[in-house]
Amino acid sequence: MSKNEQKRPQPGFSPGGGGGRHLMLSHDKPKDFKGAFKKLGRLLRRYRLLMIVAIVFTIASAGFSILGPKILGLATTRIFEGVMAMINGSGSIDFTYVANILLILLGLYGASVAFGYIQGYIMTGISMKVTYEMRREIGAKIQRLPLKYFDKKSYGEVLSHITNDVDTISQSLNQSLSQIITAIATLLGILIMMLSIRLLMTLTALLILPLAGVIVTLIVKKSQKHFNQQQDYLGHINGHIEEMYGNHLLVQAFNGEEDAMETFDEYNQTLYRSAWKSQFASGMMMPVMHFIGNIGFVAICILGGYLAVNGKMTVGNIQAFTQYVRQFTQPISQIANISNVLQQTASAAERVFTFLSEEEEVEETATPVSVEGIKGEIVFDRVAFGYDPNELIIKDFSARIKPGQKVAIVGPTGAGKTTIVKLLMRFYELQAGAIYVDGVDSRDFTRNDLRKIFGMVLQDTWVYHDTVRENIRYGRLDADDEAVLKAAKAAQVDHFIRTMPEGYDMILNEEASNVSQGQKQLLTISRVILADPKILILDEATSSVDTRTELLIQRAMDHLMEGRTSFIIAHRLSTIRDADLILVMQEGDIVEHGNHHDLLAKGGVYAELYLSQFS
Repeated sequence: MSKNEQKRPQPGFSPGGGGGRHLMLSHDKPKDFKGAFKKLGRLLRRYRLLMIVAIVFTIASAGFSILGPKILGLATTRIFEGVMAMINGSGSIDFTYVANILLILLGLYGASVAFGYIQGYIMTGISMKVTYEMRREIGAKIQRLPLKYFDKKSYGEVLSHITNDVDTISQSLNQSLSQIITAIATLLGILIMMLSIRLLMTLTALLILPLAGVIVTLIVKKSQKHFNQQQDYLGHINGHIEEMYGNHLLVQAFNGEEDAMETFDEYNQTLYRSAWKSQFASGMMMPVMHFIGNIGFVAICILGGYLAVNGKMTVGNIQAFTQYVRQFTQPISQIANISNVLQQTASAAERVFTFLSEEEEVEETATPVSVEGIKGEIVFDRVAFGYDPNELIIKDFSARIKPGQKVAIVGPTGAGKTTIVKLLMRFYELQAGAIYVDGVDSRDFTRNDLRKIFGMVLQDTWVYHDTVRENIRYGRLDADDEAVLKAAKAAQVDHFIRTMPEGYDMILNEEASNVSQGQKQLLTISRVILADPKILILDEATSSVDTRTELLIQRAMDHLMEGRTSFIIAHRLSTIRDADLILVMQEGDIVEHGNHHDLLAKGGVYAELYLSQFS
């Protein structure tokens, strides 16, 4: 079998699944981060009413919090005036006034906290809904992608979109978005309050903004590429781990641990360098902003002291203004810090939207033909195909299979045998020619309907984390327990199931390490028997069982194949001697065809292959 043929789809990733509602309004690939954020904006548009409510509560929360220093300044001024009056012997501190101010402050800060809680509740709901829809769209996209996409991408990298990338977007929507709104509202509110106190001092405080803006721009510009590389290599590491530890037994069998660790270390080192540089840049943001803020604070203190000495400002206003100056740098620092988070979000969003814009399977026909009453006649008409369009594996394949025929496809490794059955089930699209089922072009059926008439047992077995009973029932999900039991007996698998600790209720793990490879093969065969398909495809279906079990399975399969069109791919030619038709393939073409005795008599390729197994 060729290298391309060995790249089989992992169950659950096969194309043709339901699409669901599309999140993207267009399928153009995002060319920059601005485009990625525009697409995120489209996702949020359906929640705009809730977002408006959240923004109102955010502004209200920030507004009540901002009023605090100004009102507290009134109490400070009254206390200062009272103290001075006591010193002069002309009065005392008005504690009733001060107490009323403190009660007002308590109410303001309490309202600020309550509105902030409501805003957080709304934004959490929005972010969770968006990420839920995004994960659902990625899951649906996986089902719509052609298998050729997975020939070039590792499953770990694809899974990284659902995990790392979507989690990054989720955290940004849940936290950073509300923080940005709060920071902007706070910045504007503080600016208004400072202007209401003293214009000259406000202009002095604003002198730090250009310097802060320049520094933020420089840091963001330098760190962006590192955030992008960090997100990419998270996907590479996930892909490598999924491949290596998903096949850990083989890695150990071939002493590949050292090589796997070297590759992992290489990815990890690159991730470390990019993550270090990006996180160092983001870590520098806050200290730099604090330094700039302190410069402004010193300038304000000097100017405020001068104005107070000259009687142009009250002590309370100076106290309030210094608080506002301290608070003024906080939203600037928050925005600067959030800009780093948004870079990660932009990288994650770009990866997700690029994935969602990948080329999908050819669209289904608008007027599909029903598969009811299919008899099983198959015609290959000058079929041509290659995993790489420039390198054809199947060059000019033509054959006619009558309903109920038992057809064996044989040939040397890399001849294209498995590729033929993949094309038959439309896992890949043809480069040329057509495949007809009962005289109807296979492209005139929907993929789901077409695959319903096929039952496939592959050389590579697959079971999933559930009971033995449910693994068999996967062949027909609406089957009752009696039908499952009958299928297991037909596949000669019932006896060994009953000898297991919990019988049909025993849980299999994903690797099925608690059953043998041959037993897994028996389970997958019973699954196909339960499906009761019109056409059978057996790709080395008995390659992992012993000779005695193979004979038992062969009897069950012979009974199952009665009246059904069957395709058998086999390297052990002794198992297909009774086939009605044997197609001998070589380099993508049929070089011989006939039954076992006729082909032996010809003394050609088949005879050479057959005799080489018994020499």
